[in-house]
Amino acid sequence: QVQLVESGGGLMQAGGSLRLSCAVSGRPFSSSAMGWFRQAPGNEREFVAVINWSGGTTYYADSVKGRFTVSRDNAKNTVILQMNSLKPEDTAVYYCAAGRRPYFTAGGDYGMDYWGKGALVTVSS
Repeated sequence: QVQLVESGGGLMQAGGSLRLSCAVSGRPFSSSAMGWFRQAPGNEREFVAVINWSGGTTYYADSVKGRFTVSRDNAKNTVILQMNSLKPEDTAVYYCAAGRRPYFTAGGDYGMDYWGKGALVTVSS
């Protein structure tokens, strides 16, 4: 059974930083593309960032580009989302996702097949 468990969410003031982690078990982590998505209250889930199996290729939503960084540690089966210069509009539940394939695809769910339960990030103004 594939499990994705997010950690590191919380409350932060605007301009601050938070680091989300996602631990993956139940499938070969190093052969999976990974992603982060978020859902704000009243909104649909939206794409944040994806990373391929090696970490060599990443892609970001325009809204977070230059502020957020996605990385992975294949030895620890962990993917990280470093969030800097946080804004109140970054407030959302953040979901970690894993794909069955090593490369992400374009658009939609970006090839993600498995999802975590989410971690709440709240940014105050």
